[in-house]
Amino acid sequence: MLSSMDSPTSPYYSRRTKKPTQMELKLKITFTPTIQHCSMATVIGLCLRVKLKECFPPHFKVDIKVAPGSHANEESVNKQLNDKERVAAALENPNLRQLVDECLYSNEL
Repeated sequence: MLSSMDSPTSPYYSRRTKKPTQMELKLKITFTPTIQHCSMATVIGLCLRVKLKECFPPHFKVDIKVAPGSHANEESVNKQLNDKERVAAALENPNLRQLVDECLYSNEL
């Protein structure tokens, strides 16, 4: 993949600048909740999304899903975790934001 970026025939190569253009990279994360009816699955996924957003540049697309068959509401949880508007709304909720921050930044481990 990287060697093809130096080639003028690569779709990620800008003929004008003669430099590789910035491409969108996709990061796929799959996690398994403890039980099939885990009420914290969306919070866990939200914590993963916030942490990965901090760690990776903005051109990384993050796709977070529960492992297939690992949650009773798998489709609903996956939809919530990968919808930008739902994620933004969740993080605007002060109680939920506090819970996410406590999960990520608590020293009590």
